[in-house]
Amino acid sequence: MKLKLHIVFCITLGVFISCERKPQEAKTTPKMKKKAIVYQVFTRLFGNTNTTNKPWGTIEENGVGKFADFTEEALREIKDLGITHIWYTGVPHHALINDYTAYGISNDDPDVVKGRAGSPYAVKDYYNVNPDLAQDPTKRLQEFKALVERTHAAGMKVIIDIVPNHVARNYEGLTNPEGIQDFGETDQVGQEYQVDNNFYYIPDTPFEVPQWEEGYLPLGGEAHQLADSAFQENPAKWTGNGSRLARPNFSDWYETVKVNYGVRPDGGKDFDELPDGFDAKGPKDHFEFWQDKQVPNSWDKFKDIALYWLDLGVDGFRYDMAEMVPVEFWSYLNSHIKAKNPEAFLLAEVYNPGLYRDYIHKGKMDYLYDKVELYDSIKHIMKGYGWTDHIPVVQKGMADIEHHMLHFLENHDEQRIASPEFAGKSELGKPAMVVSATLSTSPTMIYFGQEVGEPGAEDAGFGKPSRTSIFDYIGVPHHQRWVNERKFDGGQLSDDEKALRDFYKRLLNFTSTSEALMGDYQEIHFYNKEHTTGYDHRVLSFVRWSKDEQLIIVSNFDAGESYDFELKLPPDVVDKWKLGKDVYQLKDALYNRVDANLSVKNGIGYFKVQLDPLESFIFQVGK
Repeated sequence: MKLKLHIVFCITLGVFISCERKPQEAKTTPKMKKKAIVYQVFTRLFGNTNTTNKPWGTIEENGVGKFADFTEEALREIKDLGITHIWYTGVPHHALINDYTAYGISNDDPDVVKGRAGSPYAVKDYYNVNPDLAQDPTKRLQEFKALVERTHAAGMKVIIDIVPNHVARNYEGLTNPEGIQDFGETDQVGQEYQVDNNFYYIPDTPFEVPQWEEGYLPLGGEAHQLADSAFQENPAKWTGNGSRLARPNFSDWYETVKVNYGVRPDGGKDFDELPDGFDAKGPKDHFEFWQDKQVPNSWDKFKDIALYWLDLGVDGFRYDMAEMVPVEFWSYLNSHIKAKNPEAFLLAEVYNPGLYRDYIHKGKMDYLYDKVELYDSIKHIMKGYGWTDHIPVVQKGMADIEHHMLHFLENHDEQRIASPEFAGKSELGKPAMVVSATLSTSPTMIYFGQEVGEPGAEDAGFGKPSRTSIFDYIGVPHHQRWVNERKFDGGQLSDDEKALRDFYKRLLNFTSTSEALMGDYQEIHFYNKEHTTGYDHRVLSFVRWSKDEQLIIVSNFDAGESYDFELKLPPDVVDKWKLGKDVYQLKDALYNRVDANLSVKNGIGYFKVQLDPLESFIFQVGK
């Protein structure tokens, strides 16, 4: 989930640059020896082979995937794609429209549920999993544990969502461990704010559902006993995105309520702040700092939730809208997680570049989305009006934290590359994916279906085309052709879709094993723009290297034009690489199809490059 408004970039002479930042200390050194590759999968959609795709269709009409669909065969194929971590999206039990009262689960009100299958970011019970995903809802937690075990057996780590900023309006923990109280159970509801209340309240005022926008009536206007434009909540609570209206707007996150972390309505804080210099200290010091501190009740509730999932075998978390929660809480939570599992993978959704370093260094996040700077720049280039000149500038601005900025081209919030509203063709993502995956030491993430060109064209109901719906029961057609009736062999894919998946497989397997991609980086783009005839802003080049591997990466973002030029290695790169011979053989690591010779003359490297439209090369320099 993300806000509709983002940060305004600094602009000079019409060209995007990173805003000026305070001087930083030395660049962070990656702990990992190889790049992490994350596969985000929307769990309820992955194994659904139903192709009906009726707008607002029920679970019986449109089908739903299960934990059990992630078979050993499916997981092996995901692993063979080059994946190291699977982010199973939508695992915790969230509000949805399906009758599970036979299992002791209360029905959810369509007036405060988005779509029919519900938002995975409106969690209803943090100590259990979505019953839709289980073959037997009475054993849903056991089925999830079995999935964790299968994923580990396949050689991959498991990530799930935690959404600390908000919970479903009708939160109801049915399976809390002994001693765990529900959110709001002990709140003093007559006060707008009290430090240990879990929610904020609008005293003496009942909640009212939003005024529905055209086309967004609950369940598409279908009659339902609970769809009566009313939801009992008195007094009303603040809405998840911070709205203090008893009747939130339709554009607000009306299906959720905001969690109170000890931040007063006027912005004051009722908790200790980190001392100066703690941004340079590790998780152990942060953990020890909080041991004798009194923290708000909501902090402890989410700490208990995270440790609970770690006990079930989960290896890490993706945090929704982390910047809406105070950074001190993240210091508290993440240091407790690292005390239990030092290798836990902690990824956060933060969109304000001005907060990146605080959430990394003070909040002890491992990784943040590189959305507002790198993704947005690459998206503009893919759409035809951005310049590759932006990318080296962005990367320079991130130099001290580049390892922490996870790269992606698709996720559940963003448009599919192949959708007409974005690029319109999945092939336009190929040079962008090469750059995204090889530019830094940071992890790379892809979204299920991206590797076969899924366009997100279905009108699912609440979720509209260009993004695969996260709110409704739906099938994902291109992905379903790869699933091939759960054979997971791509048997129904077209030749173009097979070729695209082969490209992703080659690229991700290379990036997850290359030592150079965990080493040093230098752009050679601007040197070549100045010194190379025929090289322009639709091409990008940079180098990566380690002690034993040297790479020259060059990509053509133009869909219609080929390029033929003599690429140059600047003198400082030749010197750093100690290129003392006259000629070195170059081999393309993607397809092993092109050999070229790098000539070194007068301290400058030269070699001929012929780039077809949307083509990239990852040249390895021979010894």
